[in-house]
Amino acid sequence: TASAPGMTWYARLLGARIGKGVDLHTVPPVTGFLTVGEGASIEIEADLAGYWLDGDTLVVGSVTIGPDARIGMRSTLGPDSVVGAGAEIGPGSAVVGEVPAGEYWTGSPAQPSRARARGPWEAPPPRRPAWWLGYLLASLVIAAIPLAGLATGAAIVLATAPTGVGIAALLGHALVWLPPAVLAGFAVVALLVLGFVRLAGLFVVEGPAPVHSGRGLAAWATVRVLDEARTWLYPLYAGWFTTVWLRLLGAEMGKDAEASTVLMIPKLASVGEGSFLADDTLVGGYELGGGWLRTGRTRVGKGAFLGNSGMAAPGRKVPARGLVAVLSSAPPRDRAKKTTSWIGSPPAPLRRAVQQADTSLTYDPPTRLRVLRALVEAFRIVAVMVSMALAVLVVAALLALASASWWWAVGLGGVVLVATGYLAAWLSVLPKRLLVGRVKPAEHPLWSSFVWRNELADQFVELVTAPWFVRWATGTPLLNVWLRTMGARIGKGVWCESYWLPEPDLVEVGPGATISRGCVVQTHLFHDRV
Repeated sequence: TASAPGMTWYARLLGARIGKGVDLHTVPPVTGFLTVGEGASIEIEADLAGYWLDGDTLVVGSVTIGPDARIGMRSTLGPDSVVGAGAEIGPGSAVVGEVPAGEYWTGSPAQPSRARARGPWEAPPPRRPAWWLGYLLASLVIAAIPLAGLATGAAIVLATAPTGVGIAALLGHALVWLPPAVLAGFAVVALLVLGFVRLAGLFVVEGPAPVHSGRGLAAWATVRVLDEARTWLYPLYAGWFTTVWLRLLGAEMGKDAEASTVLMIPKLASVGEGSFLADDTLVGGYELGGGWLRTGRTRVGKGAFLGNSGMAAPGRKVPARGLVAVLSSAPPRDRAKKTTSWIGSPPAPLRRAVQQADTSLTYDPPTRLRVLRALVEAFRIVAVMVSMALAVLVVAALLALASASWWWAVGLGGVVLVATGYLAAWLSVLPKRLLVGRVKPAEHPLWSSFVWRNELADQFVELVTAPWFVRWATGTPLLNVWLRTMGARIGKGVWCESYWLPEPDLVEVGPGATISRGCVVQTHLFHDRV
C-alpha cells in the first residue's frame, strides 16, 4: 500500500513528469507517459494507464493533465488524452480526446456538462510537506496488517511443531495445524482492520479538509485499508455477515440490508432497511480538489439498489425504493426522489418495472433459510485454508530443494510457483463443478441455495486461483484455457485481461475479441433481489 505522497515519487521514478502540489491517489502508468501539472488532483481508481488493445494492435499514448485539473474517481483517460488546465472530469468518465481548459466533462465518452469546472471548495490550503510522514506511517501500518495475520498463523504452527524431524514430517504437521492457524490469523486481521478504522473514524468529519491534515489522512487511510480488506477478508463480504461487519466498522446499516464488496467510509455511510449494495460499489469515499479532500454523509434509501460498480459520491443519495444502475452515479439529493431510478454518469432518469417475487425468498426469509445460508457461507473459510495450504507446499518444496543446494532452490523456484499456479487453477474448477455444475439462464432469488453455492464457488476463484494463477496468466492463452475449463466459450485469438466472468457457462467470446483490464462480463444482477 503506497502512501498518497509516495505515489508522486513512484510516478517520477517511472518517468512521469509530476508538478508541485499534485494529489495523485491512483496508480501511475508503468510507461511513464504521464504529465501532471502543478496543483492537479487525481482521485482513487482513476485509470491513467494510457493504453488499450484495439483488435490486434496495442495502442499506447501519453496522458496529459493540466495544472489545477481534477480527475474524478473511477475515470479512464485513454491514449493521447489531454485534460486542460483547471478542467474537471466527473466520476466514472472516459476521456478519449482533449478537454478544454476550465470545462467540466463527464460521461463515457466524456462530453461537456457545464461551462466551467466546479473548482476547489475553498482557497488552496498551505502545503505541509511534513504530513508525508503521517501518510508513510499509515501506509506501513496498513501493509503490516496481513503480515500480522500470517505471523499469528505461523506462530501457532511453529509452536506446536516437533523437533528433530525431516521436511516431510514438518509438512504433515503444518497441514494438520493449518485450520486453527488460518482461523487465528484471519481473526487477527479482522480485529486489526476493525481497530484501525474505528481509530481513524475519530478524526473523520464531514466537509472539506486539507489533504495535508489529520482529517484528510484519516479519510484516506480509511478508504485504503478497507479497499485492501476486501481482499484480505474476502469471505466476510457478499454474505449475511457483511452487514454486521459494516456495522462494527461504524456504518449505519438498516435491517435486512445486503452488501457485497462495497467500499465506503463507514462513519459517513447510512444504508436503509432492505437496500442492496452490489459488487464493487462505492458509497461516499472522498473527493479531491485544490489541495482539499472533501467528505460527506452518503445515504442509501430504504429498499434501494446500487448496481455493480455504482457510485454514490459524498453528499449524494440513492433514492428510497429506487435504483442506480451498473457503472452509474447517484443523482444529487434534490433529484433523488423516492422510487426514481438512474443510469449513467451523469445520471439520467431510467424507467423500469419492479420485478415481483416471493418475499419469503427475497426480503423476508424465514429463520430456517437464514440458518442454512449462514451454514453454507461458513465454509468460505475453506478457500482461505486451501490457499494457505498451497503456500505451505511451496515453502516445503523450496526447502527440499535448498537442502540439496540453494542453487536448486533459486533455479527451480519459478518452476515450483508455475506448477502451483496450475494446481490452483484446477482448485477452482472442481468446486465450481461440484457446487453449481453447468449454469443455465434462470432466475434465482437471493435466499436460495443456488446463490449461496455460487458465491461459495467464487471464493475459490478469488482466494485460490486469482492470486496463484490469474495474476501471472492474465493476457496469455493460459487464462483462456482456464476460462474454457470453467465453462466459457472462448474463441481463437482472444485477448483477455480479466477473469471476472461470474457465470462462465453463460459467456461466449468470439474469435479475436478483446476483454480489457478491469472489465466484468456480467451475467447476473440482483435487481429486486432476484
